[in-house]
Amino acid sequence: MVLANWQPPPWQKIVLALAIGTAGGWLAQSLHIPLAWMIGAMSATTVAAMAGLPITLPIVYRTAMVAVLGVMLGSGFAPEILNRVADWALSLLGLAAYTVVSAAVVAVFLRKVAGYDPITAYFSASPGGLSEMVIIGGANGGDERIISLTHTSRILLVVLALPFVMQWVFGHTPGPRPAGGIPLAEAEAGDMIVLTLCGVVGFFAARLVRLPAAAILGPMIVSAAVHLVGWSDAKPPTELVAAAQVVVGTTIGCRFAGIGLRLVGHTLLASLGSTTILVAGSLVFAVLLQPVTDLSAVALFLAYAPGGVAEMSLIALALSIDAALVATHHIARIFLIVVCTPLLFRLLPVSVIGRKPGQSENPPGT
Repeated sequence: MVLANWQPPPWQKIVLALAIGTAGGWLAQSLHIPLAWMIGAMSATTVAAMAGLPITLPIVYRTAMVAVLGVMLGSGFAPEILNRVADWALSLLGLAAYTVVSAAVVAVFLRKVAGYDPITAYFSASPGGLSEMVIIGGANGGDERIISLTHTSRILLVVLALPFVMQWVFGHTPGPRPAGGIPLAEAEAGDMIVLTLCGVVGFFAARLVRLPAAAILGPMIVSAAVHLVGWSDAKPPTELVAAAQVVVGTTIGCRFAGIGLRLVGHTLLASLGSTTILVAGSLVFAVLLQPVTDLSAVALFLAYAPGGVAEMSLIALALSIDAALVATHHIARIFLIVVCTPLLFRLLPVSVIGRKPGQSENPPGT
């Protein structure tokens, strides 16, 4: 009985999670799956978590590796990109419209079809902002478990499906480019010092001014500035980028640990429906805006896709799509969601919310 209740110490759970994630990434890489290291790690650890294996990965690991991805994204901002910002104005306006319309449709779906309470449905419906929506939604009376699991499931489904959807729908075949910069053995110490400073300074500066998604946004801004002015043209080594993918994927999978199968099953079904709505909306907006903006439809689709900044930017890199355009649009959406979602919530009448914040209601699937 004692052995049945025994739990390994935290460090063993972390090692097991990273081992499973790395093995899954290696297998996916061997099978030539798009975005192999992240998808493989995410799939393997999700299965392990739902099977009850004792795995965990503290958020500090993801924060460190997301900072690496931020530096990598910033390194893609060459000086000529400044001349393209004006070309993105219409697509950014379209992004605002897509965010509002899609969130409203998904909120109705989660409320009327999936059976979420109104507040939980509202904060689960936004196409982004996982951490912020969990915190703000919980503070306003929503169910943090449901909000977190819904957003996690959305990212899981989007990351798994998007590379294949883009090849099937758009006929987009990934180019031969690698996932990141040069091999670690060929990296110069001076370049690595500059990139490390971009990550550290960017992260703490973003935290200081309370930017949303500080772990990726701060390093990306500083790295972009350094590369735009021509101080460096270095990129993070490929091995470090692969490690970042494994950690990001493993973190997503570990979120399913310790959650009842009934709740996971119900939320996955709800997320499947809501994610289908969001992805379909992304497709519609991309197709409609392509002739107006003269931007690639496949790039617009990925820029509007309902995933996280790190995940969608990695997909853009893996599929040889304009990562600067994709990252810029996803960052703009995060700002829109984080700023506008709480403000709009306060303006909604009680007849829409259905109950005052703080009142309890049994969550679905419990």
